[in-house]
Amino acid sequence: MQSDLFDNPGNDLNFNILPKDGRAHYLPALFNAAQCTDLFNVLTGSVQWRADQLVLFGRKVTTLRKVAWIGDDGCSYTYSGVQKIPQPWTPELLLIKDRLEQVCDCEFNSCLLNLYHDGSEGMGWHSDDEKELDSNTPIASLSLGGVRRFAFQHKQDKTGVALFLEEGSLLIMHAPTQQYWNHSLLKTKMPVAARINLTFRKIIHINP
Repeated sequence: MQSDLFDNPGNDLNFNILPKDGRAHYLPALFNAAQCTDLFNVLTGSVQWRADQLVLFGRKVTTLRKVAWIGDDGCSYTYSGVQKIPQPWTPELLLIKDRLEQVCDCEFNSCLLNLYHDGSEGMGWHSDDEKELDSNTPIASLSLGGVRRFAFQHKQDKTGVALFLEEGSLLIMHAPTQQYWNHSLLKTKMPVAARINLTFRKIIHINP
C-alpha cells in the first residue's frame, strides 16, 4: 500500500486528509490531558465492557479487544454477523456527545467504544457502511489513552493515507468516505499505553 503519513495534519476543519472520494478532518487536543485521564478512568468502570465477537468464515471468533455499544432505546447495531443491544448513556458520555455534536454540527444517537489493552490489539480493514447507519451523518472518532497509527486505504486503487491519533483528538469521517475507503487501526510491536476509542454514529433503523 502506497501511503502518505501525516505526523500531525493540523487543527483545521477545512483541511481534508483524503485526496479524493471522501472527506476526513482531524482535530488534535479537543480534550486536554487532564480531561482525557479523567474520562479514561471513568469509562473503564462506568460501562459494561465485553469481549468482541465476530463471525469470520462461518465461525464465531472472540477478540481480546473489549467493546461497549451505547445508544438511545432501539438503536441496535449489527456488524460482523453479531447484533449489539445498546447500553444506556452515562453522564460522561452525554457530555462528550454534546461537545462532538457542536463540533460536527449534527446529532448522534449511538456510540461504539473499543478498549485496546496494548499494541497487539487492533482493527482490521473495514468500512462502517452497515445498513443501520445514516450514511449522510459523519462518524466522529475520539481517542483517549495511547497514541496509535490509523490508516485509510482506497477500495479501488489502494491509495493509502495514515496518521497518528493523539490522545484527546477527534477524527471526523464525512460521506461518502465509507463508500470508497476502508480504514484500520494498525497493530504495533512498540510499547503503547491502553487506548479507548469512541465512535459516535447515527442509527436510522430503530427497533421498537
